[in-house]
Amino acid sequence: MSLRGSRAVAVALVSFAAFTDLVAYSIAVPVLPDLSRRFGASPTMIGLLFAAFGVTLLGVSIPIGSVSDRMGRKRPLVGGLILLALATILFAFADSLPWLFAARLAQGAADAVTWVVGFALIADLYGPAERGRVMGFVMSGTSFGLMIGPSLGGWLYETGGMKLPFLTVAGFAALAAIGFMWLRLPDVHASREAVPLGRLLRVRAVAICALAVVVAASTVAMLEPAMSLWLSLDLGLNPSRVGVVFGVAAVAATALHPVFGRLSDRWSGRRLTMIGLVVTALVMPLLSRAWDFQSAIALYVLMGVALALVVTPSLAFMAEATSAAGVESFGVSYGVYNFAWGLGLLTGPAIGGFLFELLGFARLTLIWMPVVLATTILLAWKSAEKTRVPIGGGS
Repeated sequence: MSLRGSRAVAVALVSFAAFTDLVAYSIAVPVLPDLSRRFGASPTMIGLLFAAFGVTLLGVSIPIGSVSDRMGRKRPLVGGLILLALATILFAFADSLPWLFAARLAQGAADAVTWVVGFALIADLYGPAERGRVMGFVMSGTSFGLMIGPSLGGWLYETGGMKLPFLTVAGFAALAAIGFMWLRLPDVHASREAVPLGRLLRVRAVAICALAVVVAASTVAMLEPAMSLWLSLDLGLNPSRVGVVFGVAAVAATALHPVFGRLSDRWSGRRLTMIGLVVTALVMPLLSRAWDFQSAIALYVLMGVALALVVTPSLAFMAEATSAAGVESFGVSYGVYNFAWGLGLLTGPAIGGFLFELLGFARLTLIWMPVVLATTILLAWKSAEKTRVPIGGGS
């Protein structure tokens, strides 16, 4: 097989595209607030600017999955990466808040394309015995991008001014787009009927996987700001030490994504996803028992490992659920996955912030734990039932 048609090259390009996407997302963290203040933006407006990313991510995820099922993965991936490059260039040269909002909205749409179509491509190219392992490698690369994005953005901002961070990411995106233009992908979609979203959601395993992802994403999104505030206010850690707590946990999770992916291939993504959610729920109350910097690192590493045990297996779970229903195209199903993840990221901070302010961090985790446990037990029970609704079934 030629290099242009190599599955390994395709995986490397998906990994690089997802890495670039997360760097583009996280590189804005140290840059956008200062940039927005130059244009007279209030804290509320800055918050809306960050949230704008999620609006198009939710709106585009499912439609782009359906489009890629019809026309193939290559053109949507190239188009999404070009959009990401243009969005970051727009960030670099924006001279008003409306242009910043336009760039952030475009960035969210590009994110949806990369994640939905990229993972659908991997599910196309690899069978059930290999998907988890490969998806674990991709997640390791993307986690690395999320880790270094803020630091890279801050360093480039201080070195070359406001434009340099965004132009650097635009260059990465352009390289990834050129890579996918060059790549030769098999045409596996021409003879396949498009799968309506409603029928896909009637497949119990797909719906269960989506609900599990909402639970996991909302937990992640709730913990990050709440844990950060608690470390600062209660343990008295300075911002750099708070960053170390999260950074060490991210490193541990990055190293374990391939391991959990391989285990998903052996024991099923569904089973490991449910185990990961249970472990996540049980670890949560322990976080508030940290008494110093070192213990906070150790306990949050446990949480990072638990969350990694959900994320990579859930990606394999969605492919398993889709295949078991008799579907051979994965665009819509990963569109549902990405939509579920985005929904959790939007709802988690709102609920967590309210409960943190009302009850404090320790009680917040004690309340969240049984909710996650009960939901997981219900989902596991439902997924164990032998009911299956095929895609081609009637209403």
